[in-house]
Amino acid sequence: MLGFFKRGKKREEPRESEADIYREIVSEAAKAYRAVKRGFRPPPGFREVESYHLYEPWARARILQNPETGETLYWIDEIPMSAMERNIYSRIMDILYWELRPPPMGVDPTEYFRREARRIVIRYRLRLGRTPGVSWAKILYYVERDTIGFGPIDPLMRDPNIEDISCDGVGRRIYVWHRRYEYIPTNLVFNSEEELDALIVKLVHMAGKHVSVAFPIVDAILPGGHRLAVTYRKEVSTSGSTFTIRKFREDPITIVDMIRWGTVSPEVAAYLWMLIEHKMTGLVIGVTGAGKTSTLNALATLLRPTLKVVTIEDTPELRLPLENWVQLVSRPSYGIGIEKIGEVTLYDLIKVSLRYRPDIIIVGEVRGEEAYVLFQ
Repeated sequence: MLGFFKRGKKREEPRESEADIYREIVSEAAKAYRAVKRGFRPPPGFREVESYHLYEPWARARILQNPETGETLYWIDEIPMSAMERNIYSRIMDILYWELRPPPMGVDPTEYFRREARRIVIRYRLRLGRTPGVSWAKILYYVERDTIGFGPIDPLMRDPNIEDISCDGVGRRIYVWHRRYEYIPTNLVFNSEEELDALIVKLVHMAGKHVSVAFPIVDAILPGGHRLAVTYRKEVSTSGSTFTIRKFREDPITIVDMIRWGTVSPEVAAYLWMLIEHKMTGLVIGVTGAGKTSTLNALATLLRPTLKVVTIEDTPELRLPLENWVQLVSRPSYGIGIEKIGEVTLYDLIKVSLRYRPDIIIVGEVRGEEAYVLFQ
C-alpha cells in the first residue's frame, strides 16, 4: 500500500522587529547597571577615596590618592568594549559617516542624530542576527558618545563637579579643576596628533565655528554654554593642538551663595545692592579664574526685573535672569591679513547699545578702545 505524505513547510524562526531589538538593548543596559564593574583596582600606590556615577552604568568617576606622595588622580572608569564590539562599532561609525544627512529645518539636531544613530545600530543588529557576547547597549553608548556627545571627554563634561578641562597637547594628561580637589590630572591622554586634532575640529564645529592652520585660534561657546578656547596643531603651540573648556554651571551662583561661602559679607552685599539700585558705575577686577564672570552673574540677580539691560561680550558667558535683556556679541573679521571685513568690535557694540536706551550696560571684558567709554 502506497502512502502519500504531504511535505510540510519548514518552520521559520520568528523574525525580530526593531522594537524587540530596542527593548533588548534597554534590557542589556539594565543588566549592565546591576553587574557594573565591581573589580576595579587602582594603580599601584593609589587608593580610592571617592567614586560616583557620571552616566549610569557606562561611566564612573573615581578619585584616587597616593598616601605617600599626596598625589590625587581623577580616573575615568568606562566599561570597555571587546575586540568584536570595537569592530562592530567601527563599522557602524562608517555607516553613519556615509548615510547621515543634515537634520530637517526646525528639528533639534541632537535628538535627530540620536534617533538616526539608534536606527542604524538597530538595523545593523537585525542584519547580523544573534551575536552572543556582544553588548549592543554598550556599542550604542559609544556611538552616541562619539557622535552627539563630546567624544572621549564626554564623561568629564557630564561631571557637575568639574569646572575646567584642560588639554596641554599630545601625550600629556588632561587636567580638570574639581570643586573639591582643585586642579588634578586624569587618566585620559591623547597619544596621537590625529586623534587630538579630530576632537578639536569636532568641538569647534559643535560651537558653530571654523578652525584651520590659517585660523588656528578659536574662542567659542559649546552647546550648554560652556566656553571653549583652542589652538590648532603646531601653528601657535609647540606641543600640538590644545584646548580648554570652562564649563557653564547649571545652577548659577547667586549673591546668597557668595554670602554663605564667605566670599562677601552681608554688609558688603547690601552695599553693592545699593550701588546697583542707584545705577552707579563699577568694575569687577581679578586674575584669570578668580570668578569675575560668576561675580557679575551674581550681582546681576540684584537688578530690578523691569530694568532695560544690555550686555556686551566677546564670547557670550553672562546668564541674566531678566526678560528685558539684550545680549550683544562682537564678531571677528572675515578678511585675511590687514583687511578687516565685517568686523564688529566691542566699541562698536557700546556705541550701538546707547541707542537702545538702556538702564544698565554690562561689558564682559574691557581690553581695548572700549575702555575709553568708562572715563568719558
